[in-house]
Amino acid sequence: MNKTAFENTMRFIVLVLSQVVVFNNINFLEYINPYIYLLFLVYFPYNKDTRIPFIFFSFLLGLSIDIFSDSGGVHAAATVFAAYFRPLMMRSAFGLSYDYHNIKIENTHLGQRINYLIILILTHHLILFGLEIFSFTHILLILKKALFSAIFTLILCLIFISLFSRRNT
Repeated sequence: MNKTAFENTMRFIVLVLSQVVVFNNINFLEYINPYIYLLFLVYFPYNKDTRIPFIFFSFLLGLSIDIFSDSGGVHAAATVFAAYFRPLMMRSAFGLSYDYHNIKIENTHLGQRINYLIILILTHHLILFGLEIFSFTHILLILKKALFSAIFTLILCLIFISLFSRRNT
């Protein structure tokens, strides 16, 4: 097992365990639930050869969260959706000429990083809460939960990215 595969495996295990043990128990004001496992989607190296394995591992990530949370597949669906549209999100956040397989989130500008995380997190959360609630009569509840959870998830993701980034100084 090479270094990248080992890092991704450990990241997968740590994020699933931390999400299930710690972050699933945070429910502030009935609207704020952080989903820190999305960092797996952020840190997974991307190029055209790894697109199908990336979508498969994203499905396993969402399925793992669903199994532990007893949520019926909504995390798997939202995570696969976000993983599938990741190249489009990267293109909109980093520009058309950005080389996808060289992106290291900790080396990007703060504005690009926040833009990318907002797009990824909001997409995931809108699909997640839309499938979880699954009612057009509760569209305001879906939007409120998605927005507040996305803000809290964004803050936590930025904190974790800055804490665990490797500085080459």
